[in-house]
Amino acid sequence: MKIQELFNVQGKIALVTGGSRGIGEMIARAYVENGVKVYITARKADACDALARELSAIGECISLPADISRMDEIDRLASELQKRESRLDILVNNAGSSWGADFATFPESGWDKVMDLNVKSPFFMTQRVLKLLEAAGSENNYARVINIGSIEGMRTSHLEAYSYAASKAAVLHVTRMMAKYLAKKHITVNAIAPGYFPSKMTDAIPEADSAVIQDHTPMRRWGHPEDMAGVAIYLASKASGFVCGAVIPVDGGLATTG
Repeated sequence: MKIQELFNVQGKIALVTGGSRGIGEMIARAYVENGVKVYITARKADACDALARELSAIGECISLPADISRMDEIDRLASELQKRESRLDILVNNAGSSWGADFATFPESGWDKVMDLNVKSPFFMTQRVLKLLEAAGSENNYARVINIGSIEGMRTSHLEAYSYAASKAAVLHVTRMMAKYLAKKHITVNAIAPGYFPSKMTDAIPEADSAVIQDHTPMRRWGHPEDMAGVAIYLASKASGFVCGAVIPVDGGLATTG
């Protein structure tokens, strides 16, 4: 099989949560550039609409703003998608948040906010669009769910982001659970565990900590958009047709060699 066919995603339909910036934007842009019809959702409608307009100059991108930390908003988003599409080939559960504080002062609000968005939302977002995913999947071409975890769910970091680390460890394990039971419905579930990429979330990391991260990364750099694009296209294409329940670190070796 030729490489063009192995990695072809043209004509697929995708939903990318948290798709207006950061890793979500990198994935949405890669899909649009390669012929995927992409729906992006984010809490801030202005940012979501602006990126959809920009990407629509390249391909097809539709903004469906929603605050998926709330169950009623997940239901509304799923309902809106079902009105527009009869199938969903790719679901990227990317929306997430973080909270940093030392152990003695870490607040309950910083725990609950992060756990709800990072763990609860991917599970119920997938549940609510299950029929669309089932409609897309077949024995020889499964629908794809891609959960965005983090290397902080695989290692112990020098950054005190307790709920973030716990939530991403949970994402990686619930990915394996979902993979086991959704495969029978012709849906594969896999996870990407990013290292450090430029984003609003990582912008909050102090300069000294950023330097430590880069120094401890064997490749001595942060991630680039094409690094995320490559693995996102791989997991959505025939090239990953027999990959199910996997966690793929994309971190320049930070977590995998430490």
